[in-house]
Amino acid sequence: MTHSAAILWVFVLFLFLSKPISSESDLSPEELSEIPRNFLSFARKAEIFDWMVGVRRKIHENPELGYEEFETSKLIRQELDQMGIPYKYPLAVTGVLGFIGSGEPPFVAIRADMDALLLQEMVEWDHKSKNPGKMHACGHDAHVAMLLGAAKILQENRHLLKGTVVLLFQPAEEGHGGAKKMIEDGALEKVEAIFGIHVDTLLPLGEVSSRSGPILAGSGFFEAVISGKGGHAAIPQQSIDPILAASNVIVSLQQLVSREADPLDSQVLTVAKFHGGGAFNVIPDSVTIGGTFRAFSNESFLQLKQRIKEVIIGQAAVQRCNASVSFESKDKIFFPPTVNDKDLHKLFQRVAGDMLGISGVKEMQPLMGSEDFSFYQEKIPGYFFLLGMKDETAEKPAHAHSPYFRINEDGLPFGAALHASMVVRYLFDSHKAGPTYSGYRAHDEL
Repeated sequence: MTHSAAILWVFVLFLFLSKPISSESDLSPEELSEIPRNFLSFARKAEIFDWMVGVRRKIHENPELGYEEFETSKLIRQELDQMGIPYKYPLAVTGVLGFIGSGEPPFVAIRADMDALLLQEMVEWDHKSKNPGKMHACGHDAHVAMLLGAAKILQENRHLLKGTVVLLFQPAEEGHGGAKKMIEDGALEKVEAIFGIHVDTLLPLGEVSSRSGPILAGSGFFEAVISGKGGHAAIPQQSIDPILAASNVIVSLQQLVSREADPLDSQVLTVAKFHGGGAFNVIPDSVTIGGTFRAFSNESFLQLKQRIKEVIIGQAAVQRCNASVSFESKDKIFFPPTVNDKDLHKLFQRVAGDMLGISGVKEMQPLMGSEDFSFYQEKIPGYFFLLGMKDETAEKPAHAHSPYFRINEDGLPFGAALHASMVVRYLFDSHKAGPTYSGYRAHDEL
């Protein structure tokens, strides 16, 4: 056999061996509806479930703060290596970007955040945090384990993928806006849509919750320094009292939501910091106040920001004081509202309904919490939902950011299977509709 003939036979053999067992275009509606349940059955296999639990517990024992997730990132890369999944590293200091599928468009992403909180864990169990003052109290350890679980499902079923799935492991969600840095480093290059999960310890196992449109508020922080003239408390007429000025500022700020905002347009403004003098008989030179403000639309958010500044400066002036107001810093950045794409919501309802039944898919009420997943949604259509992980053995389930936070690890297979099912269905719908399809790709700016 000649050299060229040998090469030809190798090429033909490659095409034969690489031909998918089945193609998405061959799948009937009934076969499509079976995929979520099949994926869940796979994720519930003892060896898969135990592996996900093990990954989650390793991360839980070694919590790392934002942009410090070096060991977590290393564990993720080791698992991807073992699965034969290529990846890019680093993005945004510790971020990882994995790829499964054809390497060709369309590209769709699924995301997990990796960072922990500055919190001392109070739950006594065998896998309690080994890093004093740090804890996975928001479920990000579970998010990573579920995304790795989804990666294993997709790698085993990559013949179903007509396109490319991007596995986005993101640092620094807790206040640092790691999603923004991931975008700046190219994480969304070629990506058309993105999905994200957050655990919910108040939602029963086997249930999910979400909605179309705004689900989480945009959030920002403010800090103001109100300056007067210090002096003896017994002779206030010789001073300009910044404590009195700050008190009037706080009362006036509360009227912004109660008297200027539409009652049907939910907003929050909370002053949570007040630092004044250090002695009972001395009027200080200045007072520092600070807080947070939140809204469900960019328009309301920016209007509230403008009025906060105007009220602080104006009310301070009434009391003969000066005021300076700052809104954003390196450690405190604005998070946009989290707004779910309406077409992706329909996809979510179909996929989750196929897996959990209609009764397991709940309509979520909007929350005033915030999520940096919203930065992705500013760029491309995105969808974010809550996954039930209620621990029925706990007398009173703890909210996220509590030192008593616990999850039900039996929920891990649900998250892994939902992640995988969502992107398989997205790629199927996109491929079936053809290159002119724009059902998921049209994105209304906030």
